Amino acid sequence: MATSYTSSTDMLLSSLSERVLTLTLNRPDALNALRPEMFVAMKALVEEASGDDEVAVIVIEGSGRAFSAGVDLKVLQGIDPKAGKIGDVFDVPAAQAYDALRKSPKPVIAKVHGACFTGALEMALHCDFIFTTVDSKFGDTHAKFGLRPTWGMSQTLSQAIGVRKAKEMSFSARTVRGGEAAELGIANTAVADKDALDDLVRERCSQIAGNSTAAVAAFKDLYNLAQEGKGIEDALSEELAREYAGILDTNERLAGF
Repeated sequence: MATSYTSSTDMLLSSLSERVLTLTLNRPDALNALRPEMFVAMKALVEEASGDDEVAVIVIEGSGRAFSAGVDLKVLQGIDPKAGKIGDVFDVPAAQAYDALRKSPKPVIAKVHGACFTGALEMALHCDFIFTTVDSKFGDTHAKFGLRPTWGMSQTLSQAIGVRKAKEMSFSARTVRGGEAAELGIANTAVADKDALDDLVRERCSQIAGNSTAAVAAFKDLYNLAQEGKGIEDALSEELAREYAGILDTNERLAGF
C-alpha cells in the first residue's frame, strides 16, 4: 500500500489526506489547460490508488480560478489534424487516463469550479459524479473549432443529460452555467461558491470513506454493468451472479448497527 503519492509532473499535484487522494490540475496561469503529461501522471496515480486500501475516494480539482479550460491548443501547433481528430499526441494518453478513472474501484469525484470546457468536460464526465458551483461554466466547443470528439463526449454527455439536450449543447457550442448544469444532469449539485463546494466535497468524501470500501467498489462495478446496454433480465441475472470476495466486513458492520 502506498503511503504517499508522487506525480511525474508538477502540472498535476497529488495529496493524500483522510483516505482521500486529491489530484490537482496545476497550471493556474493557463486556466489549467490540459497537456499530455498531465494525463500520463493521472493514469499512473489513479492506477496506484486503485490497489491501495488507504484510499477510499479520488478527487480531481483545478488550482486557481478554474477546473480546466480544456486542451492546451499550443500543443497542437505544428500538428495537422486529420478528419477533425487532434491525433495520438493527446488521444492516446487521454484514453489511458479516462480508462483508469472508469475502471478504478475507487469512486472518482470531479470538483469543478470556474471553467470546464470540451476536453476537461469529457474527463469530468468519466468521473463517477461532478460537484460544482452555480457560477461555473461548462461547454463543448469541438464544433466551434472544426473538431469531433474522441474522448467520449458523444457517449458520456448523452448518457448524462439525454441525446436531444446533448446534441443542442454540442451543435451550438453554448456555455452552460453551473446551476443549469445541475438541472440538466451534468453535475450532481451546484452550490453557492467555492467554499461551499469545498465543504460539500469534504462531506461526501467522509461519508464514502465511512462505508465499506469493498462494497462501494462492488457498487461501482455494478453501475458500470448498467451502462453496458444489456437487457434488464440479463442485467439483473448478472448483478446476482457477480461475486465480490473482497467484502469481508459485513458481519462486523451489522454487529455495530
